[in-house]
Amino acid sequence: MNPAIELGKLTAVQGMDMFLRNFSKVPDDKLTWSPTPTSKSALRIAAHVAVTNANFADFIRNRKLPTEDEVPDFVARTTAAELAITSKEEMERVFRENTQKVLDALDTLTDEDLDIVFGSSHMSMKFLTRLAGWHATLHLGQIDYLQTCWDDQQIYTG
Repeated sequence: MNPAIELGKLTAVQGMDMFLRNFSKVPDDKLTWSPTPTSKSALRIAAHVAVTNANFADFIRNRKLPTEDEVPDFVARTTAAELAITSKEEMERVFRENTQKVLDALDTLTDEDLDIVFGSSHMSMKFLTRLAGWHATLHLGQIDYLQTCWDDQQIYTG
């Protein structure tokens, strides 16, 4: 298997594992808390990461991103799927299922597919192979920030 694909699979699993480990420390009474009425809660951020992995899998499997005309419907479907997740357990189930979809989609790539660049976005397939793990890590920072907002200063190492 191509090293770029292997790295994509590794980072997707590591990103998910690290996210879920830290997210498990969010107290139940803080799951839907947000610092302002328009800010996302820890559960909504986690749901976003979980749902978006299915989108990444579709992009990889179909070798295409949504067109500009498709973006509003794409965003609406993604938002609805995020809002449908209402518990830690459901979020973890969806996250694991959708990460497996990413792994399965990565298995469909050829060396030639890694050279694909997606139109005006200039995103490459090589970048997309690592996006699931990178995306989880970025949003984990938001969870960490929320933890400081409710004065959880503990460092979680495992």
